[in-house]
Amino acid sequence: MQVDFSKSPDGLVPAIIQDAITNKVLMLGYMNREALDKTLAEGKVTFFSRSKNRLWTKGEESGNFLHLQHTAVDCDGDTLLFKVHPVGPVCHTGTDTCWGEKNKEATAFLHSLEQVIRDRKSNPTEKSYTASLFAKGINKIAQKVGEEAVEVVIEAKDDNDELFLNESADLLFHYLILLQAKGFTLEDVVTILKDRHK
Repeated sequence: MQVDFSKSPDGLVPAIIQDAITNKVLMLGYMNREALDKTLAEGKVTFFSRSKNRLWTKGEESGNFLHLQHTAVDCDGDTLLFKVHPVGPVCHTGTDTCWGEKNKEATAFLHSLEQVIRDRKSNPTEKSYTASLFAKGINKIAQKVGEEAVEVVIEAKDDNDELFLNESADLLFHYLILLQAKGFTLEDVVTILKDRHK
């Protein structure tokens, strides 16, 4: 990464912190070269604290670390973006974000799950149930989706909410596998739904 720390008189650049799964912006901090190097080396976000006038690893006292997943620099080379997995609340006030917003996005997890499924397809292992389905081919995957759909219908007619939700989760999981097997993603399906909604 080519980061231009010289654009700021104090040698600091803004660092935007974003949740790697929900894409929610969690906080903004500042980094100098040393803070960036430490972040990249240790995998935990470290800032230069302007109030403490020193390096400060987020979570060093609270344990609410920001585990680094992805790093990017903007087109001008003077702003950083870090996608992280946060441990606990991010703000010192105890909220999920420094804007007091909740960091919960149920559907964002589906995108993360799709990445895991894609990885199982590209890098199969013997212990992976998902990889074994891909190995059996499209007919077996489609059959599993059909079986799970029937089980959802059966449970929908009963009064056991826990069984209904578990079978619904199984159906959705196998449907995501089927989409990957066909070369599509959930976003492709959502695009069609959005077009229909217009």
